[in-house]
Amino acid sequence: EDFLNLIFKAMMKDALNSSHPVSSAVQSSEQIEEMFDALSYIKGASLLLMLKHYLTKDVFQAGIEVYLHNHNYGSAQSDDLWDSMNEITNGTLDVKKLMKTWILHKGFPLVTVVRTGKIISIQQEKFLYRVEPENWTSDASYLWHIPLTYMTSRCNFTHCINAYLLDRKSGM
Repeated sequence: EDFLNLIFKAMMKDALNSSHPVSSAVQSSEQIEEMFDALSYIKGASLLLMLKHYLTKDVFQAGIEVYLHNHNYGSAQSDDLWDSMNEITNGTLDVKKLMKTWILHKGFPLVTVVRTGKIISIQQEKFLYRVEPENWTSDASYLWHIPLTYMTSRCNFTHCINAYLLDRKSGM
């Protein structure tokens, strides 16, 4: 419950146009200090949980093990974790491409799902809690690769979870 409360607080901050990406280039030590705030840590943890759920616990764990093995006693860059995950997924999913849409964009998407009969349509757009005129920039081009999981009436609640990757503005 504590972590969930932290996630919602971070989302409130991230829903403002004055937010910042989890990862960005820095030029000074002051910029480095500014990057490591609650938003970066909580959003980063949430993104790792999202990835773990999408890849499955075993695949995610294997990717972490490859990452730790490849970089033990050394330094790493942000892409190194995604490259390790890509080793495990064997090209079935470009984890780096998926995760860069989350760590390089500020904010998060609002996903709208509409059911018309048996047809489900989904659409994404950047969610803004409130527009701050002094900090406003157009983020209409933002596109997240959103892993969606769902169940159908043919499944029970412990098995048969389906997955869909929304990597466009809308899909069916």
